[in-house]
Amino acid sequence: MERKNEQLGTGREPDLQSGIIVAPSNELRASHLRVISRARLFWNHRRLFGRVFLFTLVVSTAIAFMIANRYQATTQLMPPDSQSGASTSLLSALAAARPGVGSLGGLAGDLLGAKNSGALFVGVLGSRTVRDRLIEKFDLGRVYHTKKIEDTRDALAAHTAVSEDRRSGIISISVTDKDPQRAAAMAQSYVEELDRLVAQVSTSSARRERVFLEERLHSVKQELDSAAQKFSEFASKNTAIDIPAQGKAMVEAAARLQGELIAAESQLRGLQAIYTNENVRVRALQARVAELNSQLEKLGGDAANTTTPDRSGSSSIYPSIRKLPLLGVQYADLYRNTKIEETVFELLTQQYELAKVQEAKEIPSVKVLDAAVVPTKKVFPHRLTLIFITVCVCQILVCLYLLANRLWLDVETTDPRKEFVLEVAAVVRMNFARLAPEDSFVRRAMRRLWPSEPITNLEQEIVDESQEEHAEMSRSARNSG
Repeated sequence: MERKNEQLGTGREPDLQSGIIVAPSNELRASHLRVISRARLFWNHRRLFGRVFLFTLVVSTAIAFMIANRYQATTQLMPPDSQSGASTSLLSALAAARPGVGSLGGLAGDLLGAKNSGALFVGVLGSRTVRDRLIEKFDLGRVYHTKKIEDTRDALAAHTAVSEDRRSGIISISVTDKDPQRAAAMAQSYVEELDRLVAQVSTSSARRERVFLEERLHSVKQELDSAAQKFSEFASKNTAIDIPAQGKAMVEAAARLQGELIAAESQLRGLQAIYTNENVRVRALQARVAELNSQLEKLGGDAANTTTPDRSGSSSIYPSIRKLPLLGVQYADLYRNTKIEETVFELLTQQYELAKVQEAKEIPSVKVLDAAVVPTKKVFPHRLTLIFITVCVCQILVCLYLLANRLWLDVETTDPRKEFVLEVAAVVRMNFARLAPEDSFVRRAMRRLWPSEPITNLEQEIVDESQEEHAEMSRSARNSG
């Protein structure tokens, strides 16, 4: 009991476990003193803290309310349909047959491109082509106050966020802008440009087939027009509307005329046996026989010229029977070429329509889940948070200033580092005092910082010494040169 009282009287603390007396830590006591000293320092400058707080509060509040509101419009797209083909079917069968190779099948699926197009959509939305079209459409160079297109692209990328949910595959397009209507319109324009660009740069097999058929259709259409033009010119020049029908009709007409001619000649011979050639009836029959012979000659044509079309100014509007075989060959050739071109054109047209349908199936479709609407709530700035952070940072800076000033005052005046800093400060003050005009802002600021004489005698001596040293070094450099 007496030993315990002796321990307490000596200011020592007993160790209850080991029974050893341990002296209080000097470091702990010094730490407590430092904390108390700093707290007292801050308390003595509480008015400075108050002034800085009020000034910072007013300035940060004014700045926070000067910042324009920003609104965010968001469009969500459904995950695109995965285009599965023979490679996907093969991988599915492989995974079903051997469950242990599922990872290998997924890797092969990535290599073969058998996966959804979510990453493709995200890449297209961030492409330069889409950004340039939005910049041109909304005149974003004027909106973002940029002169170069590269800076405008960077500003648009900073105001746009495109993300894809890994689980659901939903793609979100968010656009931030000062104008809520423009933000919603830009988000919707992203969807429109995505849909148009995906269809434009599609590299599917159906698209390649459609492009080939389109080119082939164009050339076949030209060939068909040329064949039809040649056929029409030939038919118009030779009055060959329908050679087989014309030939049949002309043969029938020739046979009828031949029959009438035989009958007229028989009557003429009978009348000539009874009457003289001056008889009226005999003359009428002779004229009829001559006309029938003339008509038969027109239908039959010239036997000496049957290898070329009749280009003479014949009064007949139809070709002769002798020339029908030659015209029929040319007519059949032109008609056959025209029908072949028509058939090819019809078949290519059918395949072209089928290819367009298949291309529409293979192109990843853009399905809007949530269309962009005009936002009514701002997303920036958070004024209270901004004001709070600014006030806290300024208070921390004041604390750091007071601690640094305390450390500077604790440094001995004879310390070489402090002397060097004072010398530099004196030179700077001297130069500013000489260069700044009497009523300039710099001179007024110096008067506020140093209400007394801006340059003391000691500082003047330091400046003179430094100038003398500089002059001596200059002379030495000239002498050595």
